[in-house]
Amino acid sequence: MEKIPLTRAGHTALNDELKQLKSVERPAIIEAIATARELGDLKENAEYHSAREKQGFIEGRIKELEGILSLAEVIDPSNMSGTVKFSATVTIVDEDTDEEKTYQIVGEPEADIESGKLNIKSPLARALIGKEEGDSVEVRTPGGEKAYEILSIDWI
Repeated sequence: MEKIPLTRAGHTALNDELKQLKSVERPAIIEAIATARELGDLKENAEYHSAREKQGFIEGRIKELEGILSLAEVIDPSNMSGTVKFSATVTIVDEDTDEEKTYQIVGEPEADIESGKLNIKSPLARALIGKEEGDSVEVRTPGGEKAYEILSIDWI
């Protein structure tokens, strides 16, 4: 099986979510199912069906998180420098609009573009890997070709 790269913060967040699901969410849904069963006929019991559906989601997420964490390889950026690599925080500027953006390159399970966490498998991240400050990269996006210049690379 292929290792899944994660930052220390990403690993901690996924581990915390797993603990929350196992220690809080799972017992709460078991209690909700028991309460709904007491209401009688299960065929027409919306609370029961809703609780069972939520239980399925929780159990699925627990299995998913356990799988990710079992294959996780935590990458420590503290001793890295130089070109763009996994866990680097990269500030880029769109060469057409002069709009600056800052992204941290992270593993797929912790990616969240809204909070500046860029999936390492994304076209932009793949284009940035191995580049240095001052380099330009071209990326094919759904809206067409985009050109970016790397302004800075940080290792937080």
